[in-house]
Amino acid sequence: MSYEQIQVVGNGPTATVMMDRPDALNAITPQMLAELNAAVDELIADDGVRVLILTGAGRAFSAGVDLKALGDRELTGGSVGDILDVPARSLTDKLANGRLITIAKVNGFCFTGALELALACDLMVTANEAKMADTHAKFGLRPTWGMSQRLPALVGMARARELSYSARTFTGLEAVEMGMACNSMPADELDATVDALAASICESSAGSLIAYRDLFQAAESLGIDAGLAYEYSHDYDIDDTDERLGSFR
Repeated sequence: MSYEQIQVVGNGPTATVMMDRPDALNAITPQMLAELNAAVDELIADDGVRVLILTGAGRAFSAGVDLKALGDRELTGGSVGDILDVPARSLTDKLANGRLITIAKVNGFCFTGALELALACDLMVTANEAKMADTHAKFGLRPTWGMSQRLPALVGMARARELSYSARTFTGLEAVEMGMACNSMPADELDATVDALAASICESSAGSLIAYRDLFQAAESLGIDAGLAYEYSHDYDIDDTDERLGSFR
């Protein structure tokens, strides 16, 4: 499938989806969201793909929503409206709950709606120099793609309030310190680091990864007692255990 505002590059079991409007800092449009949804659907349907890397072209992951693309539409109640909300929520659901392990490779500017996309991924890896922020409140907007739930789950409620209330900019290195990202490094090391991470994930058991993904989601939504009960009571289709343990038995 051909796209105008994104690129999709396959590398065996890993696929990279790149937002590709570098002259506009990869600002998100309805067309881009439609293309992202189509690409992710196609990759989920491809049994040969196990890891999806989401990133941006040039010096930005994405500057967030391209408000110019909304034209003269009135923004009621601080919401960007269904033209963006519906496809964005569909996309974040696929990133968070689809079959693929998802990695946000935050290579540069990552603001507001773009940060919501990154937070929906299983893992976030950032360039030290990346500039990030939740600027909803700065522009009289409110989150509608998951910021209010995913941000405090990762950094804690006190830190989430500080970031969102102040709309301050922070770096990729700070994102790791706050627990938002799992790793950060100089920009010229980012590609190699994320490629190595994706490769190591692909070496793991597909069935075990599915189990972990489900159990971690239960941990996010249930308390410790209910989460433990969920772990004890659920079975998963993991069919490569004997093969992987064979040389150790």
